[in-house]
Amino acid sequence: MAERIHSRPTDGLSYNSTEAKYWDRAGLDKEIERVFDICHGCRLCFNLCPSFPALFDAIDRNDGEVRGMTAAEKERVFDLCYGCKLCELKCPYTPHDGHEFQLDFPRLILRAKAVNAKEAGVKLRERVLAHPDQLGKIGATAPKIANWGCRQKFQRVVMEKMLGIHRDKLLPDFAGETFEKWLKRNPLPPEPAEPAAKVAIFPTCFVNYYNPEPGKAAVEVFAKNGCAVKCPRQNCCGMPAMDGGDVEFARKEARKNIDSMLPLVRQGYKIAAINPTCSLMMRLEYPRLIEGDEVKEFSAAIVDCHELLYHLRRAGKFNKDFLSTPGTIAYHVPCHLKAQDIGLRSRDLMRQIPGVEVTTVDACTAHDGTWAMKKEFFALSMKWGEKAFDGMREAGASVMATDCPLAAVQIQQATGVRPMHPIEVLARAYKRGGFPDAVPAPQPPQGE
Repeated sequence: MAERIHSRPTDGLSYNSTEAKYWDRAGLDKEIERVFDICHGCRLCFNLCPSFPALFDAIDRNDGEVRGMTAAEKERVFDLCYGCKLCELKCPYTPHDGHEFQLDFPRLILRAKAVNAKEAGVKLRERVLAHPDQLGKIGATAPKIANWGCRQKFQRVVMEKMLGIHRDKLLPDFAGETFEKWLKRNPLPPEPAEPAAKVAIFPTCFVNYYNPEPGKAAVEVFAKNGCAVKCPRQNCCGMPAMDGGDVEFARKEARKNIDSMLPLVRQGYKIAAINPTCSLMMRLEYPRLIEGDEVKEFSAAIVDCHELLYHLRRAGKFNKDFLSTPGTIAYHVPCHLKAQDIGLRSRDLMRQIPGVEVTTVDACTAHDGTWAMKKEFFALSMKWGEKAFDGMREAGASVMATDCPLAAVQIQQATGVRPMHPIEVLARAYKRGGFPDAVPAPQPPQGE
C-alpha cells in the first residue's frame, strides 16, 4: 500500500527563490503532490480560474489519486494558472493566515515554472514577453507604423505563428509620445516647503510606452495635494519575466529598480506604483528574489498611488476642491490590488467627488499579465472574464474605471469601451468641465 499523503509541509517546502531547495526537483514534486491533494479535497477554489477544474478533473479520472496524474496533466494545471492570486485570498490554509499547512498555490505554480525553465530553458515567447521595456522602445521609435502593423491581419497571423500571440487579441497602441518624453517637456512641479508627502512615482512600462495619461494624472493629483513629486529612473518590475519562469532576469530587473530608487526611499520618499501588479511585485515578491535588508527597506516603501492619497485623506490633507463630476462610475477591482490587502482606496477616493455613484465590479478579467495574449488561452480568457465584462456593462455607468491597465484592455476587447484609471478620474474632477466626453457603457441585449 502506498504511503498516505500528509497535509503538513514536506521537507521540500519553499516559496523563496533565494533558497537552494527551491530549485530541487524532488522537493518540488513532493510539494506539488501535497498541495494538489489538499486542493482536491477542499475544492473551495473550483470557480476562480481554469487551473482548478483541470486539477480536479485529472485527479477524479485517476480515482482520486494525485499520484496517478501524468506529467502532462500536471503541466496543464501549471499552464492554466495565470497568477491572479484569488485562490491565495480565499484559501484558509495559507502562510498569510498562519496555518500549519503553509499552502500557497500561486507561488507553488511560479516555482514549478521556474524549475521547468531552469531545466529546459526559457521558451522564445516567454523571453520576448519578459522584456516589455525593449518591446516598448522598439514601438516608440515609430509608433504610427508599429500600430498600423499590429492591426494588419497578415502581420497578426505571422505574429501568431512565430510567437503564439493570438491574432484576435486586442493589443494596446504605442503612445505617440512616451511618458518619459512628456516629462522632459514638462518639468515636475517645485517641491513645497512643507510637503504633505514625498512621492516617487513608478508609472510602469505600460504607462510609459502605451498610455501615459495615468502618469500625467498622477503628477497632477499629487501636486494638487501638496506632495513633493519625483519620477526616478526605473525599469519593468520583473513580473513578466518571473511569470515566464525567468527568475534570473526578474532578479536583475528588481536589482536595478532597488539601486535606482533606494536613495529616495532613504530621503523619506514612498514609491507610488500606478499599476497594482507592479506594487504587488515590488512589495511582496522582491524579498523572495533578493536577500538582504536593503530589499526589505525598499519593499516597505512601496505603496499603491491611491493608498498614499487615502492616507492623506485620513490625516485631513486630501484636497477635495473638485470642480466637475463623472456622475456614475463602474469600477473594476483588480485582483492584484486585492492581494495586497490594502482596501479599495481608489474607489473610496472617487466617492469623495460630489455627485459620484460608484458600482463596484469584483471579478477577474482573466487577462493577468501575458496569459490572455497567448494563442492557446485567448478564448479561455474571454470566457473566464465574462462575469467582469457583464458587470461593467450592466452598471450602465457614464465612466468605466480600473487600476489595472491590462484589465482595461481586456474590458475594452469585450465591451468596446476603454476604462480610465482612477487617478485620471481624480485629475479630471479637479478641473472644470473635466468630463465632457464621458461615454455611457454599452447595455446588454434585451432579454439576456
